Amino acid sequence: MSEAPHGAPIKTPGQLIAAVIAGFAVPIICCILLANYVNNTTRTGAGTEELSAQQITERIAPIAQVSVRDANAPRVYKTGEQVYQAVCSACHASGAAGAPKFGNSGDWAPRISQGFDTLWKTALSGKGAMPPRGGTSPDDYSDYEIRRAVVYMADHGGASFQDPPQPAPGAAQGASAAAGAAPASGADASASAQAAAAAIAALPQASAPAAGGATQSADASQAGKALYEQVCQACHAAGVLGAPKFGNKDDWAPRLKDPMDKIYNYALHGKGQMPPKGGSSASDADVKAAVDYMVSAAK
Repeated sequence: MSEAPHGAPIKTPGQLIAAVIAGFAVPIICCILLANYVNNTTRTGAGTEELSAQQITERIAPIAQVSVRDANAPRVYKTGEQVYQAVCSACHASGAAGAPKFGNSGDWAPRISQGFDTLWKTALSGKGAMPPRGGTSPDDYSDYEIRRAVVYMADHGGASFQDPPQPAPGAAQGASAAAGAAPASGADASASAQAAAAAIAALPQASAPAAGGATQSADASQAGKALYEQVCQACHAAGVLGAPKFGNKDDWAPRLKDPMDKIYNYALHGKGQMPPKGGSSASDADVKAAVDYMVSAAK
């Protein structure tokens, strides 16, 4: 049985011309489309954005920023949530050092039962491992802002306290002096507070250490103790977040292998979870005095 002969696909001159034109045109069209596709694709390789306006602006931006504000302008107070996030969450978010955990009604119930005024005064004067005002100063957060933070935390722990009304201009300082008085009373407490304040104020003019440099001056020692009780003990008293516990030789032994300048540097600039200067605005001299106070207790 014979097979039928195969016929050529191009049978006329017109088909031949069309095939030749298609053989040239199709590859050219494909090349043009491919070139357009490549040129329109966003390049994300390393270094492709180095000369963009945003990258250049970020590279030449100054490190320091100047903030100018009108001293006579009305003060803008932080909300309770903002104060909590900036200060209180360091301990209350996790319940560190015995602090009532945020949102835990079981932790907050016995505190709420004491009444709002007791909670507020405790926040201002400190209690246990919590330093007064959470380690801040009245220049950082006013009594009104601390009050807002207490309401914010207590309400999330089951209370129904009302947000306090905003103080009238000029009235905040008077309220701060009245409400921020420490609960401790008596001549001894007053004398101790005055001595600590005088020691801190006199620290820059403190005399040099005694012969041999074996001990601190009395003023520096008092200033270091005062700063420790106000700020450092929040973590160092109980060894919170890996902080070497006050008076614990085993905790301090590996740290004391370093030179004192290095230990001072850690305290001034922060290390691990410890913020610079413990989150305070104390002077370098006061911070060093507090370090000396803690080191001497661990020897």
